[in-house]
Amino acid sequence: MKTGFTTLQKFTFFFTLCFFLFNSSVLTAQDSAENAEETIDLAAPAEEGEEEKPFEISGFVDGYYQYSFNEQPFPTSFTETHNSFTLGMANVVLSKEGKVGFVADLAVGPRAEVANGYTGTTLSAIKQLFITYSPTDKVTFTLGNFGTHVGYEVIDAPANVNYSTSYMFSNGPFYHTGLKADFAVNDNIGLMIGLLNDTDSKFDEVSGKHVGAQFSYTDDALAVFVNYLGGRDDEVNFDSIEFDVKGHQLDLTATYQVSDEFGLGLNATTKTIVNSESDNTGWFGAALYANYAVSESLTLGFRGEYIGDEDGEISGALDNNITSLTLSGNVKIGPLTLIPEFRVDISDQDVFLDSDGRATGSSAALIFAGVYAF
Repeated sequence: MKTGFTTLQKFTFFFTLCFFLFNSSVLTAQDSAENAEETIDLAAPAEEGEEEKPFEISGFVDGYYQYSFNEQPFPTSFTETHNSFTLGMANVVLSKEGKVGFVADLAVGPRAEVANGYTGTTLSAIKQLFITYSPTDKVTFTLGNFGTHVGYEVIDAPANVNYSTSYMFSNGPFYHTGLKADFAVNDNIGLMIGLLNDTDSKFDEVSGKHVGAQFSYTDDALAVFVNYLGGRDDEVNFDSIEFDVKGHQLDLTATYQVSDEFGLGLNATTKTIVNSESDNTGWFGAALYANYAVSESLTLGFRGEYIGDEDGEISGALDNNITSLTLSGNVKIGPLTLIPEFRVDISDQDVFLDSDGRATGSSAALIFAGVYAF
């Protein structure tokens, strides 16, 4: 007997929930989250005499069309079809700030299923689900399922200038389940420490916990985040030999607002995979982001990424390096953003496929996406 929920059932449940929420409370539209945890910006507190709202609501809907000159999609997340109009994600976020708060971040669609995992169950609709407790203004505890602190890009399409995603994002963590504590040392410096389940998992299937940590510095123009994630990724039993696989990832993310119109971003990451029965392997990457606001309705975004993959952990080919160049436009029409994009990836080894299915060293595509945020 077939188990789980069909796609139609999940969409029906999802939009029934949205309809109920819109008709049972006074709602305030908000933009999507723009930080590494994908936390949603909340409205200002109610003025004296106004009734406090039970929660805030925000979200987005997106979709895209991609034409690959190789007739093959890129091996990165969320743009997995060629010559097809493709659904992205329908997302709704219920959130409340305060001494005690919560976020219920729910999503359906192909993008959601890739990001959330657990296809065929209601867990595939949960992108984030956590509660917060702030005993003081300087300390916040978070318990549940929350977006990763590692990396520059996030799952939510409205928070990224480029619609297609980087290799670092696609091969880095998406989310964590566990307990973390954030400390505001002063107005500029923050610290975070977390005890986490298996990466990109809502349950802990491999014994042992992961540790996540972050140091941050922010001011009016500069933001720097130094991130760490490490722990036991796998336990393997092969020919009666048991061995562990552990991962250690160190990540740097930074943004600098050069002027009101021009901003720069940087992401650099390195991951080491420690195998108790063989030599260590790993990969590293770096990406430069540049965004220029031509006008209030048009922003141009560039991403240049380099991946060092000598052990073939990402591409499957030894002694390989990948360079990826992406140019995107963001055309804003009220809450709607149209994203025309051109991307080309070049590899030292023939790790891509051409239109005849033969191995080749490059891949290029045009993408046109639409994102509606509320």
